[in-house]
Amino acid sequence: QVQLVESGGGLVQPGGSLRLSCAASGSIFRINTMGWYRQGPGKQRELVAVISGYSGGGFPTYGESVKGRVTISRDSAENTVHLQMNSLKAEDTAVYYCNADVYTDRFAQPFSSWGQGTQVTVSS
Repeated sequence: QVQLVESGGGLVQPGGSLRLSCAASGSIFRINTMGWYRQGPGKQRELVAVISGYSGGGFPTYGESVKGRVTISRDSAENTVHLQMNSLKAEDTAVYYCNADVYTDRFAQPFSSWGQGTQVTVSS
């Protein structure tokens, strides 16, 4: 089994910053892409940012709505990923979910694992 545990959510004023973290643990051989999605009230889940694994060069991909305001980083040795969010807006209010493509051994097919989500509320 694999667990993804998010932290760092909360209430922040417009224009403020937050840093989210996600730590993966359990039966992990390797993690490929790892990152963040979000789902706002009455909206579909959308990409925030993901970052490829070592074999993919560690390249980030950002959602259009957050480009220029967020930075994703990764510590592959610790199976953790961080999301620095700046210049937050009310429309960034959502539940943020960590996601990872996990290999449990070198011969297994990867599967997509999700965290339980952390609430981010941007409000004055």
